[in-house]
Amino acid sequence: MKVGVFTPLLSQLSIDDVFQKLKGYNIGTVELGTGNYPGGAHCDLSMLENKTALKDFKAKLSDHGFSISALSCHGNPLHPDKDRAKRDSEVSKKTIRLAEKLGVPTVIDFSGCPGDSLTAKYPNWVTCPWPPEYLEVLAWQWDKVVTPYWTKQAKFAEDHGVKIAIEMHPGFVVYSPETMLRLRSIAGKSIGCNYDPSHMFWQGIDPIAAIRVLGDSIFHVHAKDTQIYDRNLPLTGVLDTKSYMDEKNRAWIFRTCGYGHGEEWWKEFISTLRMFGYDYVLSIEHEDSLMSPEEGLSKAAGFLNSIVIKEQPGAAWWV
Repeated sequence: MKVGVFTPLLSQLSIDDVFQKLKGYNIGTVELGTGNYPGGAHCDLSMLENKTALKDFKAKLSDHGFSISALSCHGNPLHPDKDRAKRDSEVSKKTIRLAEKLGVPTVIDFSGCPGDSLTAKYPNWVTCPWPPEYLEVLAWQWDKVVTPYWTKQAKFAEDHGVKIAIEMHPGFVVYSPETMLRLRSIAGKSIGCNYDPSHMFWQGIDPIAAIRVLGDSIFHVHAKDTQIYDRNLPLTGVLDTKSYMDEKNRAWIFRTCGYGHGEEWWKEFISTLRMFGYDYVLSIEHEDSLMSPEEGLSKAAGFLNSIVIKEQPGAAWWV
């Protein structure tokens, strides 16, 4: 297990400066955005058509002693706006192709969310089974949009030797372990998840217990915390639509690792990941609105590096 960083929080820096900064935090692996929501400040998809640029990028990684844990292109390839869906889907395909060329095993994406019909303008995230038309919408989304797209996209990734890690995120059709496993059962084993415990916390899902549910479908992990504010929760419930910047009135906010849950919780989280076969990267994602990127990164790096299990366990004396 090792600590990495999802670099959009450092998008104002060049990739060389990012490497220099992260070395100071004893970090040697990065997750790079290639477009869509994360942007592509540190990984230009044009390298696909430029062999010299691709070679130079590989050399830069090697010279700095860095590896890439994943390429991320979180988008909405199922958006009812056909131009938007096409754009996000094309970024996803290019990202898969680039991951193949770079030897990166995993591409991270969102599942996306369609509208309620072919004539819709905006995504429609169904969250309840009644009135009954909501279930009709949900069935149409999965049968007519989700299944055809992700079956084809999973095959594309498999053909290029890459796995797709879907981040379970409310607002999209895959937002929970159940919906994650549903998509995997449809699209196959090249589809798994980018496991971000922060999104489990505020839905009332125990992130450690969910590891036992998700098992080997966990391909990549984001290190991000959530703090629940019991004072505000009775007013709004967890489906709180106030701005993330309205911290004092929200029911919950994203926090830097250790500021929502303490060391004991994170030790158990990491140990359970190992127990169920995940021994890869904890990629720090900074979305703590109470801390600057610099403060959030330094706090999370110090916190995780102090507890992460870095060595392979040795054989027990009785073996």
